Amino acid sequence: MNQLHNAFTLFLSLLVEAIPFLLLGVLLSSALLLSIDERKLIANLPKNPFLGALIGSCVGFLFPVCECGNVPVARRLLMQGVPTSVAISFLLAAPTINPIVFWSTWVAFRDQPEIPFLRLIFSLGIATFIGCVFSVQKDARSLLQPFLAKRLSILKSHSRETDRPQWETQQTPALLQSGTFIIGQGGQTLRMEEALPKIAAPVKKYTPKVSTKKLQSFIDNVVLELRELGGMLILGSAIAASIQTFVPRELVLSLGQSTISSIVAMMLLAAIVSICSTVDAFFVLSFASSFTTGSLLAFLVFGPTIDIKSVGLMLSIFRPRMILYIFTLVAQLTFILSLSYSYFF
Repeated sequence: MNQLHNAFTLFLSLLVEAIPFLLLGVLLSSALLLSIDERKLIANLPKNPFLGALIGSCVGFLFPVCECGNVPVARRLLMQGVPTSVAISFLLAAPTINPIVFWSTWVAFRDQPEIPFLRLIFSLGIATFIGCVFSVQKDARSLLQPFLAKRLSILKSHSRETDRPQWETQQTPALLQSGTFIIGQGGQTLRMEEALPKIAAPVKKYTPKVSTKKLQSFIDNVVLELRELGGMLILGSAIAASIQTFVPRELVLSLGQSTISSIVAMMLLAAIVSICSTVDAFFVLSFASSFTTGSLLAFLVFGPTIDIKSVGLMLSIFRPRMILYIFTLVAQLTFILSLSYSYFF
């Protein structure tokens, strides 16, 4: 009974911690829907896969969201036709590469100033590399959940219609249309109803229809994404709380006796505890006396990406095999970078 009480308490704490950042991400996502022109955005992105992935990784500085808020923003970017490399790089880098997380890590590790900088560099490198890997996939629809792939197909078909050549969208010549025509000044052909003066045409009052429609679209999108992502967040938080309660932490900590096992142990601990990236530096600080700096970096880099409660959110975008690929690559790169630091520094 005690364990159930602890699990429920952890579940509520994870929700209370994550919901504000999820709401922030949804609001940013809806703002992107209204403020960004998809064609201009895509036209201004570099065609080079490496540069595209690098820019996607650095977008986190503009959108300071954690691992709960980056998912709706990444989904909106994909729906607007942004290349897969940019969206995935943002998804992986945003929880770490943003000013709020850097500041909190700096405050926690004042005596080790290299940790916040190495955390930023490692996260940037991993996100950019994985973005380049998935840039090979030109069409993102095979990676997405069916309902999102369908939305993207509709978006692309609509874009093709609006981009049709002028000769395909030209109207039938006036003289080949039905109706009564007269020859106006300069030999111009005019419809009779257009040439006759309009009598007592009512003066239309200006009404801000565009702004009203935008506001309604903003509200509708916020409600839709909160409904879709909120359920996933609740499920993921419940799984994270259950694992954290019923899996003995001593089992994980007992592995931290050597360089390799300590890195693996801290990566496992990061996945189990699922702490938000804005506060995880203060949590891992308590292990600084018993674990190596490399293993602490593994926790700080791996945790924001492989977050159990965010897996549910990511399942609202990607197919399960896609998430498995991403997590496998992140785990391997995090282990290699942390091990290299432990041996060479």
